[in-house]
Amino acid sequence: MSSLGISDLDPELEESLLTDMARIEALLASQILGDYPLLVETSRHLVEAGGKRLRPLLVLLAAQFGDPTDFNVIRAGVVVELTHLATLYHDDVMDEAPLRRGVESANNRWGNTVAILTGDYLFAKASALLADIGPEAVRLQAYTFERLVIGQISETQGFTAGLTPLEHYLKVVAEKTGSLIAASARYGAMTSEADPEIMEILTQFAEHIGITFQLADDVIDIASTTNESGKTPGTDLREGVPTLVTIFAMESTDPKDDELKAALSAPITDEAIVAKTLATLRNHEAMDKSKKLLEEYSNSSRELLNRLPAGAAKDALISLCEAIITRTA
Repeated sequence: MSSLGISDLDPELEESLLTDMARIEALLASQILGDYPLLVETSRHLVEAGGKRLRPLLVLLAAQFGDPTDFNVIRAGVVVELTHLATLYHDDVMDEAPLRRGVESANNRWGNTVAILTGDYLFAKASALLADIGPEAVRLQAYTFERLVIGQISETQGFTAGLTPLEHYLKVVAEKTGSLIAASARYGAMTSEADPEIMEILTQFAEHIGITFQLADDVIDIASTTNESGKTPGTDLREGVPTLVTIFAMESTDPKDDELKAALSAPITDEAIVAKTLATLRNHEAMDKSKKLLEEYSNSSRELLNRLPAGAAKDALISLCEAIITRTA
């Protein structure tokens, strides 16, 4: 397994990606320097906490289908990570989250006002880089940001007229998670001047893989019995957040699931009930349905990749699909 989290990665491509990821990290670090110490401190808080850097990696992989040496590719990698980090600061305020990436959340440490303004500051930094890339990149960011906001509002509202709970949930996931991951691949193709048809395929693939990534997280939240995944099992149950598994469980018409559905209808604060609910869901048909849908999205992603030119970058994207699925095993 490569240090980038992709198995059987071509050695030459891996060396190139590692070099460019280091360049992205350096530029990212430079973007949080400034004349106001508190903003520097709060911005560094999540940047230095780490993270998967999935979005910058997708920028670099998509750029392999064009000219990956253009410095705008590096700029784009920083843009998507800055945007992602900014949304995390805002999300933690809305969710009242005490932790993020294993460290105390900014809102818990400095308060909601500072956390919100830090997110705004990172959005501003991303915008400055986008201006250097060009108007098409700015337009893509505006469209992506619009989708992120719509996804958050839809999640807050809790329903979408005319859609089932599952359809509503998948729409929210596409907007909140899929949109920025799709933009990441599109930025990579755009800044490397890849063929427009390839850019469209990469954009569609990345949105599918973004949705798949979130659905995998939903399964992990129930299926995992340790913290090795980076997520405490049952987190969503404690917060009363609907996920793929719980939505399928709530669709059950079997009377024996009445107790389970009652528990899932609100946040679960009793740890004994959390443990009982987790045990029930792990052996419930809702889990099987969730894994099946997850596999369908992964297969759909692979089918899109079949339309790309053969090569190390395509192989890496296929391995990325596999890595997301195996996270839930």
